[in-house]
Amino acid sequence: MAKVTLSADERIDQLYSRNIKIIQSPNVFAFSLDAVLLAAFAQVARRASNQIVDLCAGNGAVGLFVSERTAAHITAVEIQPRLADMARRSVALNNLDGQITVLNTNLLNVTDQLAKDSIDTILCNPPYFKDQPNSVKNPNPYLATARHELSANLDQILAVTSGLLKMNGKAYFVHRPERLDDLFAAMRAHRLAPKRLRFVHPKADREANMVLIEMIKDGKTNGVRVVPPVIVYQADGTYGKEVHQLLYGSTKEKR
Repeated sequence: MAKVTLSADERIDQLYSRNIKIIQSPNVFAFSLDAVLLAAFAQVARRASNQIVDLCAGNGAVGLFVSERTAAHITAVEIQPRLADMARRSVALNNLDGQITVLNTNLLNVTDQLAKDSIDTILCNPPYFKDQPNSVKNPNPYLATARHELSANLDQILAVTSGLLKMNGKAYFVHRPERLDDLFAAMRAHRLAPKRLRFVHPKADREANMVLIEMIKDGKTNGVRVVPPVIVYQADGTYGKEVHQLLYGSTKEKR
């Protein structure tokens, strides 16, 4: 493990199931379960000649989590300079400089550095909430940008996704179920066909609060599969078996 310098408010966390260490800060950004679930859901391109892009990368969690499952090059795209710097240092921490590149740029400009129609797989954990005049935003600008569509909205993100992907390339998003109508409309407008949905429920008797989506560029319509859901917590408050396995890599229960 390479040595990196941490800021006063930073710590190193580990996703034990993947043996990946990530630099985090509660004052800036910390990955959560949605990043872990997205990385597990994605069926990423695997060959060294393939190209993967992680849009809205934050501190690089999703790209780092999938890195052990592929020999492809991964480009993480993050607009916020400090988060991009944290991602770069996490890449170095895991000795992955040869596989992962971090671009500190607005994703709307990413085709200045990445060729259109050149990417095999795109991963994205985008801001979930629309930027509306009356919406309550976190006073922390880092968290506000991560949660609200301040720098790019969903339609723009899907337009960039389609522009980057090769024909029949795949994209994997995590989002909120209440935005599915927006997602489907934007996908259709940008030549992206939904292929697989997986809903995430906090508990078995609760409504879904996340949805994982696989889409394909220029794919055939009317072929959507809804696969069995993820149940995060059991009735007693402990993680369900699948989620625990994704987080800890063992079946021993932890709260």
